Amino acid sequence: MMKTLSSGNCTLSVPAKNSYRMVVLGASRVGKSSIVSRFLNGRFEEQYTPTIEDFHRKVYNIRGDMYQLDILDTSGNHPFPAMRRLSILTGDVFILVFSLDNRESFDEVKRLQKQILEVKSCLKNKTKEAAELPMVICGNKNDHGELCRQVPTTEAELLVSGDGNCAYFEVSAKKNTNVDEMFYVLFSMAKLPHEMSPALHRKISVQYGDAFHSRPFCMRRVKDMDAYGMVSPFARRPSVNSDLKYIKAKVLREGQARERDKCTIQ
Repeated sequence: MMKTLSSGNCTLSVPAKNSYRMVVLGASRVGKSSIVSRFLNGRFEEQYTPTIEDFHRKVYNIRGDMYQLDILDTSGNHPFPAMRRLSILTGDVFILVFSLDNRESFDEVKRLQKQILEVKSCLKNKTKEAAELPMVICGNKNDHGELCRQVPTTEAELLVSGDGNCAYFEVSAKKNTNVDEMFYVLFSMAKLPHEMSPALHRKISVQYGDAFHSRPFCMRRVKDMDAYGMVSPFARRPSVNSDLKYIKAKVLREGQARERDKCTIQ
């Protein structure tokens, strides 16, 4: 199964097996959207805007192979528990964010980690999928200093102890500290190309989308690079119905393809 994305006169085909979803979860005001912004465009927004649910998509060409990463930046208030459960069911990799200066946000991450393990375990029992569940626990705002810290490093590290598919990082989205390293480890645990990490590919804008085409003349603008990525500016979250069909297909074992909505880059 191939997913087709169009950019100008260039059509991009992403194999379904190379399409993944990253779900970012955590309490309100811990910096989830700031981490996502660092990942997508390397910027930090000083002004806080509450997130209801934001959806982003990034497409990669890595040594000639196409990859697609959907990013679901969830609400910290989770007013719709069923939607959060659906987000967990359809997620492939997870980032759980708390603020190092907020004990309650750390307690929320512990609850989220438990919920993810329970929900995914139930799904795996029905689909016979492999047990790997790549996840990063992220303590944000380490630039605030030790005097503001409410969560000891040793306590946070206990959440990932003995789990080779779970790692802990203390980061600062504001100062861009350890953010690239965190994504590198997450993608490594998920067995995804290292080049999907922000620092390891060249970022190109949508007007140069023809550079993703396999034909040599479309590669002239990107020299001496084996990997580059492009953010889809008009990506829309797949419908709830689409996600439900995807989960149903898994449970009923109607094939291994990842049936998710297509996205058109204009």
